[in-house]
Amino acid sequence: VEGEKMSKSLGNFVTINELLHAEKFGGGRWDGRVLRLAMLLTDYRQPIDWTRARLFDAISRLQTFRANVPDKGNLETTEAYRPFLDALSDDLNTPKAIATLHELVKEIRDSGNPSLLMSELANSLAILGIDDLNSFGAGVTYKVEMSDEEIESRIAARLEARKAKNWAESDRIRDELLAMGIALKDNKDGTTTWEAKR
Repeated sequence: VEGEKMSKSLGNFVTINELLHAEKFGGGRWDGRVLRLAMLLTDYRQPIDWTRARLFDAISRLQTFRANVPDKGNLETTEAYRPFLDALSDDLNTPKAIATLHELVKEIRDSGNPSLLMSELANSLAILGIDDLNSFGAGVTYKVEMSDEEIESRIAARLEARKAKNWAESDRIRDELLAMGIALKDNKDGTTTWEAKR
């Protein structure tokens, strides 16, 4: 947890039940889909460093996925994304499988007719136990203490992503900050300002 071994004596011991139902870790009750994705971002053979940053990263990824999946009743196929399945078939490589889904999001954004690809994304996420994303994160924010310097650093990273036309990373950083209660505003002069949502 946050770089230290989880231990009751250190007071940093937290259970899944507490993450779901109490505000013991990171200032919020965490959506089960966030916890699941945060775990799957580490290979099952490796220890997980459970951090707030990991959870906010999972929120940002889920928000990206949510923006690119159809309503549950509008799936055009029951098939999953083939590269995703190939990654899972390679010793259950969930980090690689999730990376392929971000590649699929890029394909969706570049496609003239994305509905089939969007259905493949939804089906792939369902295999991971992550579904019904249309209900995800509506109005949910988590209390977080960030210094102005940390916020400005993330805004600078987002600006670099925008200059490189890496829209997926730019959106991920924006969504991550929004989940933390930091709203960004892109100005006409190319600058970005922010404010803490109340």
